Amino acid sequence: MFAYFKGILTKKKNDIVVIETGGVGYLINYPEGLLGELPATGEETVIHVYTSVSQDGIALYGFPTEDALDLFKLLISVSGVGPKAGMALLSVLEPDRIRAAILKGDTKELSKAKGVSAKTAQRIIVDLAGKDEIKNFIIPGDISEDVKAEAEWLMEGSAAFDAADALAALGYGRKESEKAVRSALKDLGADAGSDELLKRSLRYLL
Repeated sequence: MFAYFKGILTKKKNDIVVIETGGVGYLINYPEGLLGELPATGEETVIHVYTSVSQDGIALYGFPTEDALDLFKLLISVSGVGPKAGMALLSVLEPDRIRAAILKGDTKELSKAKGVSAKTAQRIIVDLAGKDEIKNFIIPGDISEDVKAEAEWLMEGSAAFDAADALAALGYGRKESEKAVRSALKDLGADAGSDELLKRSLRYLL
């Protein structure tokens, strides 16, 4: 139905954005964790969309790139994974982190998303690990830079994860959130709590 919208971003808040094009404002569901990749309101942008038609009506789901949109469509192809779960996954994990988690069979990583249980995460892994879009993400015998970065991030500890999640909930992009938290860790040390890390991280983002 719709492939993308190009127009003026008039609103971005929580998990909703509004884009005006052709004199019409379109209300689009959008992953909170990816809001940071959008420009400021009042500026022109492109949002790639998926149109969901159900008995409840028509809903639009938007993403900053075709890559994120394609992964969303792949996720909701899994039985029991609807648009809300797909959006939740893309709100807490970047597309490549989702692919890496599926390849590694990491149900704990996927279960970070609201509404995604360990059982659902396992189903995602079983159904998608063999798909070309997933299995070709990492060349056999090699480790991509994304997976290396993920392994390093896992070593930072739960407080760092919590602080980065809190920043993402405030609308900052995942990459910039993790970068800020790492800077805060250098200032405060590995024993710092999530609240301390959050406050210090904001200094690097404001």
